[in-house]
Amino acid sequence: MEKDKKKQRFIHQPEYPGGPKAITKFIYENLRYPATALEAGTEGMVLVDYDIDYKGNVIATRVLQGIGHGCDEEACRLTRLLKFDVPTNRNMKVTFHQKLRVQFKKPVPVPAVAPTMQVSYTVTPTAPTTATAEKPVEQVYAYTVQF
Repeated sequence: MEKDKKKQRFIHQPEYPGGPKAITKFIYENLRYPATALEAGTEGMVLVDYDIDYKGNVIATRVLQGIGHGCDEEACRLTRLLKFDVPTNRNMKVTFHQKLRVQFKKPVPVPAVAPTMQVSYTVTPTAPTTATAEKPVEQVYAYTVQF
């Protein structure tokens, strides 16, 4: 009988909690578009090469392809904020190298629109019914809200 062979990796790669989609979400939630890039109208992609130590921290970043105007520095800042999960690698302290692409696209300005919601109400009192000693008189109000 032939034994079932599993693929065993000698060195386990670091993983970001949540996977690649979580990295993308983290990047675009924390991205601060540089003011000089906004003024210059700079858009494009920055390619960053970074090193991960055996603890999961990003220890070094290098811009492989940049677009300037502060975008390269912002991409490196975001990359240094990442924290990875690194499984144990047979008690060896391994440094990993990975690449990340950060897309810079000018934010679309939201047009300033005056609020168009209008609230009006009408109070219509109803005629009270005959009051008895057992039951107090209740007033009923009707409100009409128009949008």
